[in-house]
Amino acid sequence: MKSHDPSSPAYRKAHKHYLRSTFKSEPDTAAWSAFRLQEKRYKSRFPRPTLDDVLDVASAIDNDHPQSLMKSAGWSCGSCNATPTQSLPLSGNPGGAFIVPRIPGLVILPGFIRPEEQRTLIMACLRDHALFPNETNLDIHYNVPPLGIWSLWEKHWHCQRTGVDPSIDDTIINLKATASSSSKNSESAPSRAAPGRPLTNNPPLSISNFPVILSTPQPPPTPASTLPPLPASQLLYKLRWANIGRSYHWGTKSYDFSKQLGAFPEDIRVICRRAVQAVPWARVWGDIAGDQDWGDEGENWRDWHDSYEPDAGIVNFYQERDTLMGHVDRSELSSTTPLVSVSLGNAAIFLIGGLTRDVEPLPILLRSGDVVIMSGPSCRRAYHGRCSRCPRKVTSTLMSKCHPSPNTAGVPRILEGTLPGYLGPHPDVLNCSSQFYDLQDRRDGDESSGVDWAPFAEYMKTTRININVRQVFPRGLHEAFRLVILYLL
Repeated sequence: MKSHDPSSPAYRKAHKHYLRSTFKSEPDTAAWSAFRLQEKRYKSRFPRPTLDDVLDVASAIDNDHPQSLMKSAGWSCGSCNATPTQSLPLSGNPGGAFIVPRIPGLVILPGFIRPEEQRTLIMACLRDHALFPNETNLDIHYNVPPLGIWSLWEKHWHCQRTGVDPSIDDTIINLKATASSSSKNSESAPSRAAPGRPLTNNPPLSISNFPVILSTPQPPPTPASTLPPLPASQLLYKLRWANIGRSYHWGTKSYDFSKQLGAFPEDIRVICRRAVQAVPWARVWGDIAGDQDWGDEGENWRDWHDSYEPDAGIVNFYQERDTLMGHVDRSELSSTTPLVSVSLGNAAIFLIGGLTRDVEPLPILLRSGDVVIMSGPSCRRAYHGRCSRCPRKVTSTLMSKCHPSPNTAGVPRILEGTLPGYLGPHPDVLNCSSQFYDLQDRRDGDESSGVDWAPFAEYMKTTRININVRQVFPRGLHEAFRLVILYLL
């Protein structure tokens, strides 16, 4: 019997084990914010949270297909009526688009990315984007080879599959730091607060404080010496993020403008620009833009079809039990232009609230292929996050440098067992069609054709990949800031 069935012996056994392993008493939640309470609710392991009041816009389009996978994995279903929404026609996207009047500027594009494009993007995230010169959380602590962790993991996986002794090709990845070197570094480095990690609460980036941000020291993080060397087969599952485009400094929660602007991945750029250009922004902002404070940028939504140009982003690799907190994005000077978020793999709950943590957030169900766009003053400054859990002590050190997006961020729950069939080991079978697209015939240009998808399917069984993309400077301004940087350095 399935362990998610409360009446099953497996569930009762797991519940007893959970209670025995949980030594802490129930916390006093009286002083918790509305956002924190919702995070706590969706993290719950026993019992699993019900999703009755979670917004599921896909169910407004097809009431059967999106729900069947949820039910088979033991999850209750979300509702398209959890909060009022408005549907917008979207050229070239059968799922259309949805806006949420209570959160001006939030646009949900269900099923925007086709299944074959999702597979191609997943492969690129693992093979190309989590690779030098892009920085990852693993690079802080481990001597990851130039070819990246995925190539080593995939080689080991094929050895297992073919019956070759897998230990022969399971490369051990050593630490950058030793106990002695770490001790020397700690003499000059500030000590870490314990327990936990103090939060950095930076003011929003602006023209006035840009020189201060620019002059703030951004030393490289100190590699940990207490982590064990790990084989590639295990270390891949510790991968949590990869910087793409402009370099982000996690210690100061700001971009490192002293570093040369890295090339932004063309595949991600194309998808994000296509999403922004597909939205009829006049239908989103035409009647309500005057009620918002657009600051120095003004009501720039009319230009987004042409002016939107992403130059920074994070590729997040979530495992089922990861945990991160709700956050606000403050690191971009361009603070109203669209922030584009792409979902791949297992489904998750996305929380978005208001300008403070005291505003109760709206939970939204996001599936693989969905795109969320946050735009405008209030939406871009709203607390939001996706939720998961932190696995074990070893991973917690790695996670101390891991955030789903600039500033503190989080996800209340990744929904276990919700990987769509078209991302499984046999993506071409007829019953693996997505809600919006038929997979009986591959489309021309599907780069996953002829590629052994099986290792990617194996990794994605417990994984959710989330790509968060931003435009740091308003178009035309970044060149002026580049000259300022060169002058000040």
